[in-house]
Amino acid sequence: MKINVNISPEVARVAPGLKVIAVEANVSNGPTTDVLWNEICRAAADIRASMPMEGINKRPAIAATRAAYKALGKEPNRYRPSAEALCRRCVKGLELYRSLAVIDLINLLSIVTGHSIGGFDLDAIAGPDLTLGVGREGEPYEAIGRGQLNIACLPVFRDAVGGVGTPTSDNDRTKLSLSTSRLLMTINMYGPSEMDEAAVIELTRRLLHDYAGARDVEFRTVIPPAPGA
Repeated sequence: MKINVNISPEVARVAPGLKVIAVEANVSNGPTTDVLWNEICRAAADIRASMPMEGINKRPAIAATRAAYKALGKEPNRYRPSAEALCRRCVKGLELYRSLAVIDLINLLSIVTGHSIGGFDLDAIAGPDLTLGVGREGEPYEAIGRGQLNIACLPVFRDAVGGVGTPTSDNDRTKLSLSTSRLLMTINMYGPSEMDEAAVIELTRRLLHDYAGARDVEFRTVIPPAPGA
């Protein structure tokens, strides 16, 4: 199943520079290998050595995501984008959580690029469409490892059932697991980045090939609709 990824006008209005790189692939999602974990640890050490805590939210990709939160009425210091939260752990010298290969390679990609990235089991997505909109008051959302998350005013991807991903946390319903064989990633580029789009795609391709045995990898770039479209 190919997913149609769409960006709603309400998100486009506050983030006109947004690009979403949608990635679909067949993968093997086993435990994280020592080789992948060592690459993650090196990236964490690089962030810790090169960036003070107060510099994290000024990284271009993180700052752009935070700006979208503020424009939608969400306080980014209370609901930090996942890339920012990961980088803060790196700077604090806190060990990152070691999980499964596809989850950890996505975390590595977030640390290196500053983009918050959704990772979903494609077989758990309901329907052919995934649309980026804005969370509503009281909208139910079971965040992975966090329980119910208040997603009001957060950018949120929805399938035919409901919300599956925000830059703060993905939903438990579509989470990656050992049984995941088909992956959907959304690389959410809310604005300027330290890496251009081609470099982000090539890094993603390498990580998927090296650590998830990815096959039939497909990249599509989605941009907001033109005003009035």
